[in-house]
Amino acid sequence: MLERPDPQPRGTEVLLRVKAAGLCHTDLHLWEGYYDLGGGRRLQLADRGIKPPLTLSHEICGEVVSAGPDAGPVPTGTTVLVHPWIGCGECPTCLRGEEHLCLKSQSLGVVRPGGFAEYVLVPHPRYLVDLNGLDPISAAPLACAGVTTYSALKKLGERLQQDPVVIIGAGGLGLMALEVMKVLDGKGAIVVDIDPVKREAAVAAGAFMAIDGKAEDAVKQIVKATGGGARSVLDLVGSASTATLAINASARDGHIVMCGLMGGEISLSLPVIAMRPLTLQGSYVGTLSELKELVQLFKGKNVRAIPIVSRPLSEANAAMEDLLHGRVIGRTILVP
Repeated sequence: MLERPDPQPRGTEVLLRVKAAGLCHTDLHLWEGYYDLGGGRRLQLADRGIKPPLTLSHEICGEVVSAGPDAGPVPTGTTVLVHPWIGCGECPTCLRGEEHLCLKSQSLGVVRPGGFAEYVLVPHPRYLVDLNGLDPISAAPLACAGVTTYSALKKLGERLQQDPVVIIGAGGLGLMALEVMKVLDGKGAIVVDIDPVKREAAVAAGAFMAIDGKAEDAVKQIVKATGGGARSVLDLVGSASTATLAINASARDGHIVMCGLMGGEISLSLPVIAMRPLTLQGSYVGTLSELKELVQLFKGKNVRAIPIVSRPLSEANAAMEDLLHGRVIGRTILVP
């Protein structure tokens, strides 16, 4: 815990009083300082200019307190959700509306100070999404878990409405994906996880069935449940074992979208990609427009919030430990 002067907005900046800040598995990677590339190799975040001390949390809801002189009319007192995936705003990628892919990232809670604080500065009011009645604590995960799974599921196209999606991972993203599928009128999902408690949570959230990812016949179970192999797989873990499971359990013409960042590497027989043929696609968070779309969908549909554990900001370190050791179902939200 650090005491610092309250930040003052300059230029186009907007100052928010934080009302809720979600804890994501990405925060653990930032805490640890690296991503596992497999084979003993690591992507050191310090080499990318991300060095402690850093205020974490990119899932932020807050109340508008004030704005800089160049921000334009920003209504104070409004409760908003922040799109944290901010780029330089000038490169061709940003100008296409894909700031989350900018090579000069300025993302909140990753490069700039995030939401585990009483106040947070947002560079421009365009990154604010009006919640208009949504509960800030329940809505905070939409900024990452929500937009990540929404963007990933959209990549599967019409398959969402045609066949069940195999979702690997029943943590915060997996449970969110089940709710996002409902607003997209998806066919439903078969969930895979190694934790029996999380499998139970997935079934309670509406999954058709839940399969133990450690079971020796996990691939056979998926193939049987999908009538010959999965046409669509969403890997929210991104480890060597889950990627291998996804490939082995896919049908011919299967489409695998990977969001998870647990790390590792796999050995892949290249002719298999063309002969089956398979689509292996990465998906990284989502755009500002996708977040706005998602919030509108959640406003208009009867969707349940994922399980939330609300804790005071003073318990941030304990909350990180609980997430690290798999003791969290759904999402932990810290409240200043």
